[in-house]
Amino acid sequence: MELTQMEQEMLEGKHGEGVALAMKVQVATGEAFGAARMVPITRAHVALSNQDADTWFAEKMAKAGAKCKIAPTVNPGFSLKYFCGHCQSQKAMTAEDVDMMHRTHNAYKQLGAVLTYNCTPYLGSNIPQFKEVIGFSESSATPYVNAVWGARSNRESSLSALCAAITGLVPEYGLLLDENRKGDILVEVQADMDNDFAYQMLGYMGKKIGPGIPVFVGIAKRPTSEALMNLGAQLNTSGAYGMYHIVGVTPEAPTLEAAFGGKEPARKVVITNQDLKEIRDTISQAPGRIDFALFGCPHFSINQIKQVADIVQGQKLAVDLWIMTSANNKYLAERMGLKEILNAAGADIVEETCMDQPCWHFLKGKVGITDSPKLAYYPKKRGINFVIRDLETSVQAALKGEVE
Repeated sequence: MELTQMEQEMLEGKHGEGVALAMKVQVATGEAFGAARMVPITRAHVALSNQDADTWFAEKMAKAGAKCKIAPTVNPGFSLKYFCGHCQSQKAMTAEDVDMMHRTHNAYKQLGAVLTYNCTPYLGSNIPQFKEVIGFSESSATPYVNAVWGARSNRESSLSALCAAITGLVPEYGLLLDENRKGDILVEVQADMDNDFAYQMLGYMGKKIGPGIPVFVGIAKRPTSEALMNLGAQLNTSGAYGMYHIVGVTPEAPTLEAAFGGKEPARKVVITNQDLKEIRDTISQAPGRIDFALFGCPHFSINQIKQVADIVQGQKLAVDLWIMTSANNKYLAERMGLKEILNAAGADIVEETCMDQPCWHFLKGKVGITDSPKLAYYPKKRGINFVIRDLETSVQAALKGEVE
């Protein structure tokens, strides 16, 4: 790679040990992908994980004196305030789990991160502009910032995104380049995309869509922000997609020709209602009795919280129901009276928490219901299984304690 004098000095340690290590990681990444140079970023988001490798790396950087040049927003771990006061979960968590969350918080605080603990910064606290070069990790974030906002980020790991935040630079390759942002696959959607859940299922068709950048046609109604969030999250979970296009909706696809850069698609895929039903039935537990309901992977928006509150208002849930969201949205829900409605029904809003965390160990061996395939994917390793249905059906099932 061709480095500027400043970048070479950073690599050689003239700006500190932490900066040198971050540059070493980024130069190696750039060389692996054939990048010619480094380019500056203006935003970053780190998919923080309070697990061994990520916390070790963040602590190593902090100990080496690193400070974030571009203060990144960060993903959730779990809410110490909520779960240390939750008797069932407190019994399931070890002192080591709690200590790891404290260590992670302290490391990122020392590094100078913006401690949002939210996996949807692209909807509120960290929104890039069109063609802005950024360094984002997080499986729902990279497709959203690339596809919906038209910003430019590769699918960074939590470690490489932290390095980008520390140096203010990323190697220029992949989705940062015009030629790599064009579509490869024409996806003709013949399914009825009449609610946000349909986009969850469409996104989970990664195996049928195959590798490349999908260009969706046949979507007549403009998707909501939540639908687009769902689509990107599930595309990345099912097939590691960094971006997508929807003709007439996303900014780099005003026309089919623009989406493909004037080239013919490498292949065409048709998605039907039957495809969406089959993928749901494949990844979902069989219907029947449920023990709990859990939502918010990605974190729920205030609109989604209101949807749940509207359904349960004046009723009592048969099973526990949790909604994971940002601290800001929890505060909004409280101001709007939604939290009171939910609590009266027996539901809880849980801030700053991810599904893939030890705080949920007390659900081991149980069956829940959710609207998110991504949420259902992570807990399987912890012995937690889910029925997957649309949001309305899921909440109604929580009111009855079963799903048909």
